[in-house]
Amino acid sequence: MPADIVLYNAKIATNSLPAFVDAVAIADGKILIAGTADQVLGQCGPATKRIDAHGRTVIPGLNDSHLHLIRGGLNYNLELRWDGVPSLADALRLLREQAQHTPPPQWVRVVGGWTEFQFAERRMPTLREINDAAPETPVFILHLYDRALLNGAALRAVGYTRDTPDPPGGQIERDKQGNPTGALIARPNAMLLYSTLAKGPRLSPEYQMNSTRHFMRELNRLGLTSAIDAGGGFQNYPDDYTIIEDLHRRGEMTVRLAYNLFTQRPKQEFDDFSRWIKMTSPGAGTDFYRMNGAGEMLTFSAADFEDFLEPRPDLAPAMEQELEHVVRLLVEHRWPFRLHATYDESIGRFLDVFERVNRDVPFGGLRWFFDHAETISDRNLERVRALQGGIAIQHRMAYQGEYFIERYGLAAASRTPPVTKMLNLGIPVGAGTDATRVASYNPWVSLYWLVAGKTVGGTALYPENNRLDRSEALRRYTLGSAWFSGEEQMKGALTAGQFADLAVLSADYFSVPEEEIKGIESVLTVVDGKIVHATKEFSTHAPESLPVMPDWSPVKARGGYYPGAQSAAELSSVQSKVVSHCSGGLLQGLLNRIPQEQPRPLWGLGCDCFAF
Repeated sequence: MPADIVLYNAKIATNSLPAFVDAVAIADGKILIAGTADQVLGQCGPATKRIDAHGRTVIPGLNDSHLHLIRGGLNYNLELRWDGVPSLADALRLLREQAQHTPPPQWVRVVGGWTEFQFAERRMPTLREINDAAPETPVFILHLYDRALLNGAALRAVGYTRDTPDPPGGQIERDKQGNPTGALIARPNAMLLYSTLAKGPRLSPEYQMNSTRHFMRELNRLGLTSAIDAGGGFQNYPDDYTIIEDLHRRGEMTVRLAYNLFTQRPKQEFDDFSRWIKMTSPGAGTDFYRMNGAGEMLTFSAADFEDFLEPRPDLAPAMEQELEHVVRLLVEHRWPFRLHATYDESIGRFLDVFERVNRDVPFGGLRWFFDHAETISDRNLERVRALQGGIAIQHRMAYQGEYFIERYGLAAASRTPPVTKMLNLGIPVGAGTDATRVASYNPWVSLYWLVAGKTVGGTALYPENNRLDRSEALRRYTLGSAWFSGEEQMKGALTAGQFADLAVLSADYFSVPEEEIKGIESVLTVVDGKIVHATKEFSTHAPESLPVMPDWSPVKARGGYYPGAQSAAELSSVQSKVVSHCSGGLLQGLLNRIPQEQPRPLWGLGCDCFAF
């Protein structure tokens, strides 16, 4: 079979042996051969597209093991991204510009992917600054899982007044006269934040389809070719899956997607999964869009959410009974499952349940895994291994590491999570982002976190013995993640027979300074043997451009991840010196310098399932 595409004159990381080759041939969506230029060019036929890589580094397509692509795609064109923005001044400028282009009754929404520690100013915006930037257009700014900031126009749009009561688990902050200030605090439940966000106008189905396609193209721009969707709050199955299913039927997906089903109804989780078991099954679908199992929410009582500024929460006594009921059902029907887990104390209780079910209904190699597991102990790692489970890790600590250090200290932070211990025990580990509500979807920031062990603000978290070398970090983001959807024989390596999914990089990941890893992009991305993104010297191979809908979308004005914001040149030398030796006391000093216009209480974090 002659090759459809031959890519040569490249430094190709195969994730196999040999580790690097010069060229690769692609035919019928698969890797035909990877080897020397002489071997590969011999596969050319009259119609073969020959692409000179000009010595660039090529890697297997990246695979995010925990991404909220379906929900994120529906809203991508609505959202102003502060991901990677280097200063608060820049962030406020972008907010001001977008407010001028957003027509009523639409909002400007900044929803996750940023932290104040990435800003040169090292602080949050004040409500006064937000109102000055957008006096008439409603603005909703989500900060991690702990609060949302609304300007006066947004307060009027959602109808919050002095007579609006605080919902259970949430606080509408008020001034001395009892009027809402614009700060919504999760205390400790984030439902107030997400129910308020849900009050905003939605895109039409046509625009949601366009939005999802643009989100996938943005991921392609960063070298991502596959992801596992972890479900999420307000992502109901099957209703909220119609857009992605339409795109799949039309052949317009440019990211392979395996998806998990996330229960939405407290105390009715067993009913949800019982109903879904009759509707679908793991593996249903195609190589581009397939059902992957249950989770990351299995029962609401098992919702173990991180809140590093408040004491660790204790799960309800009823958790074990409710979780066992659901897990037993899933294992009996051979459904793989995943479970959001942060604290070791909760993980121990979850494992008690899993071991009890396993004694009655053996897991027998059924794929299951924890998500996150930042504080898991060595003892519980052994128990995970005994049950043949995996752990999907994400760079949430790159956005919240400073908070963790302030509460628990740098020593405890040094193994959040203990990734090298997981690998030494032979536990399957896949990497990802958990984008978009907290961390950014940029996989290179996650790879930087794994390699450098630092937050996006530059704070050092991990000693060398809990950091990965660049090849191992890449394996976690490719072959490692493929295990979590049972596809490790089909993707993650550039070897004969595997999917032809790859990325040609803007810089050599294996040799650039650590700080520059965050700035890497793909200049040529191939999925299923088809070019889905091309720029720079490969621009002639670029797919047809896609208009942005609606016309006022922030994506049309500036795209997604802030261009160039992550380069080392844009880091303040003063900031770099401060964060490189950050300690709890020093961090508190930084926090105390935030202007008094900032809403109080300042650090009230809280989460529930809708904060995933």
